[in-house]
Amino acid sequence: MNCVSFVAAIDGPAGAGKSTLARKVANLLRMRYLDTGALYRALAFSLYSSQVSPEEGPGMEAAIAGISVEILENGLLLNGKEVGKEIRSPLVDSIVSSYAALPSVRKRLLSIQREQGKHGSLVADGRDMGTVVFPDADVKIFLTASDEVRAKRRLLELRERGEDVTYEEVLQTIRERDRVDSERSTAPLRKAEGAIEVNTDALSIEEAVAALASIISKRKGA
Repeated sequence: MNCVSFVAAIDGPAGAGKSTLARKVANLLRMRYLDTGALYRALAFSLYSSQVSPEEGPGMEAAIAGISVEILENGLLLNGKEVGKEIRSPLVDSIVSSYAALPSVRKRLLSIQREQGKHGSLVADGRDMGTVVFPDADVKIFLTASDEVRAKRRLLELRERGEDVTYEEVLQTIRERDRVDSERSTAPLRKAEGAIEVNTDALSIEEAVAALASIISKRKGA
């Protein structure tokens, strides 16, 4: 494996297409992909399933200490079990921001995420990649899209998986996640200094991938 570290940090609000685009760009450029959203979803799912409320305290710290998260090349294991489908449910959509806002949760995952940046070229997406996790990233991108476009994309994704949800429900969830992510005291969602903003409202997946790949490739070749 190439051990030269080059980090591309992609941030943006829920439903902006970060995970889909980051994964495709990483594959195209032969870089590793770090799905940070999956890490937070896994912890939120585990804590909620254990009936641990999203509040700081000894109970939260003990619960987090007992959770095992292992990053795989094409997924992750939560306490030894693959939970790819479970963590992408509307339920986890509605609770993940509440848990992700907790300092103890973010501290638990910070070292895991940073460690990945030491082992070769990496594309990482999330909400604080360029501001907190990789503040010295070689390239920072802030991916955006309107509330309505993000809700429509998320609705299609959920219905393709057989979820019975309405557009209004998805739009409300998107807007509430935006509010929580932007207002939290620890690592709030914001555009990192020096980040290149890319709006995907009018872009197809292929066009968005090409735009991001071009930005990253130019920086790698600089």
